[in-house]
Order: sequence, then C-alpha cells, then structure tokens
Amino acid sequence: MKKNLLCCALLAAAAISQSAAAQDFDDRWYVSGGVGQNFQDSDRETENAMFGTLGLGKFISPNWSIDAELNYQNPSFQDGGGDLLFSQYGISVDARYHFVSDARTWAPYIVAGIGAQRVEEEFSTFPSPNSPGQREDTNLAGKIGVGLQANYERIAVRGEVATRVDFDDQSVVAPNSNSFGDLIAGITMLVRLGDLPVAVVPETPTAPQQTCADLDDDGDGINNCDDKCPGSVAGQAIGPDGCVVALSIDLKGVNFDFDKDTLRPDAEAILAEAVQILQKYPQLKVEVAGHTDSVGTEQYNQGLSERRAATVYNYLTNNGVDASRLVGPNGFGESRPIDTNDTSEGRARNRRTELNVQN
Repeated sequence: MKKNLLCCALLAAAAISQSAAAQDFDDRWYVSGGVGQNFQDSDRETENAMFGTLGLGKFISPNWSIDAELNYQNPSFQDGGGDLLFSQYGISVDARYHFVSDARTWAPYIVAGIGAQRVEEEFSTFPSPNSPGQREDTNLAGKIGVGLQANYERIAVRGEVATRVDFDDQSVVAPNSNSFGDLIAGITMLVRLGDLPVAVVPETPTAPQQTCADLDDDGDGINNCDDKCPGSVAGQAIGPDGCVVALSIDLKGVNFDFDKDTLRPDAEAILAEAVQILQKYPQLKVEVAGHTDSVGTEQYNQGLSERRAATVYNYLTNNGVDASRLVGPNGFGESRPIDTNDTSEGRARNRRTELNVQN
C-alpha cells in the first residue's frame, strides 16, 4: 500500500511535467495547497488518514526553495476506539534542494524540515466519571524525504514522500514511546504570486544613421544634400553645387613684354599656382593657349602667340605636369582679345596665356 502511494505521488508530478514550460530561476513568492495520505506509526494504534496542507514559500536560488507549511490530519483509533478522538496539526519550515537541469521542465529534489506538531488525544478512564480524559501537547517534529516538482510559468506541482518524526513522549496509548514516525505521501500545487519580471535586454549599439550630408556618391567632394549634379566625375573642376565648372585658368600676371616670348621673373610665381591647381585635380585636362595684342601683322602675331604658349607649356611639363594632360600649345594670335587694343592697358591684358579646361 505504501509503495503504491509513493509511486502514484511521484508519477503524477512526472506526467504533468511533460507539458510544463521551461523557466529560469523564478524568485516570486508562491502559495501552496496539498493533500495526501498519512500512514500512522503503528504504536499510536490509529488508522491511516488523509491530510491537508497550506503553505507559503519561494525559491532563494536556482536550486533551493524554502516553505512554511501548515498541516492537519484527523485519524481514528483502530478497532473503532469507541467515541475517542485523535487529531494532529502543526507547522514546519522545509528546505528543498532541487536537481535542476536546463534540458527538462521537471526536477527531483530532497527535503528536510523542522517544526512543531500539536497532538490532541482522548483516552478512556472508565469507570471514572471524568472519562474520557484528554491530552494536549505540542512537540518538536522533523521531516526528511524526496520528491519531484514539475514547473509551469504560473504554477508548479510537487509529488513528495517523507518521514515525519513527532518527538512525543507523553502518549497515553504508547507510554513507552519517545517519538512516532509517520510516513506521509502527497501532491501539492504551488501558485506563484505576481508577474515574472521582464528580463532587461541590453540594447545593441547601432551605428549612427547616415544622412545625405554624410554621403558623396560620385566622389566629387560635394555631399549628396548639396550636390545638384550627382553624375559628375571625380577629378573634374566642381563648383559648390556639385556641377562641373567651365573653367578657364587665366594666368593673370603671366604677361609678356612687347614682342617677347620669354617669362618675366614675376610670372613664375603665378605659374607655380597653376601647377598646384592641376595637381589638385589629377583628372583635369587643359589647353595651353597664347594670345597677343593687335600691334603688328596678323601672321607675326600668330607666331608670337604660339611661342608664348610653348613657353608656358614647357614650364608646366618641367614642373611635374604630365604632357598627356595638356592640349597644345596653341596660339590664337590677336583673334581673341579680352580688352580693347586702343589703350596700352588693354593691349597689355590681351598679351596673355590661358589654361582652358577640356573635360
């Protein structure tokens, strides 16, 4: 009988555990209620009886739980016992160690507890007119046992078998006994209080979101927000709006003396700046063009403009500008004035060289 009850209690919890959801350490308080069978110590001469429990507890670690539990049972004396009454109730504090595994939703455990048991016992004093007599004692009690617990999100179910020792040395029925050992087997349901705290998931750092101000798809140095010509090619002369600038580098200051094609000393500083511009835009291709004023014959001026263009061309190539980037040197004589030829100042401006962007 006792073995059958033990199997039933343990198998019931195991069966329920098959549908239980796995959970991590849950430290919420829970209330519990249970029922079971109390197999009475035979020395008491009482029948086995059902018992009930009420409790409050919580897990204090992933493996350990602590419970405070009330119990009550009301067995009858064997052979009827007349109208004599016997009852037991008490309180205990129980510690359970659960053998938890992440691979399953149920866990076996061992339990040990200590508490107090109250005994109320009637006994016959016949033929005394005061019969029956009554004894009431509160005794130290201890418990040790094993069990199996299945876990749900909100509830859990325990099947447990234990021995409870009642250190009762005042029994009338068994005056030579110092204690009684009862076997208790039962099933308990636990209901957790409150909601499971939501796990705080650390935020994954995200890269700052790029905007058009951070992008330059065509590589022209103008961000996408301001670029009105997104199809330009890197290396072209680009304006602040991202569009190609029709660039003519007027080498102001690189003028020539009348009827001369040699560089004056002050012109070399200007040409050095032109070299820097061409190095800044390595894809830039320019035409080297020479011009004259209108003094002299057209044929003479044409030759003079070509010689002046050649002088600038040679300076550029001698200072690191690859000849493949240069068109010319081309002379245009007096055909493209930028000022009047009627004044000495105007004629001086017309005696010039230019770098005209070709791409």
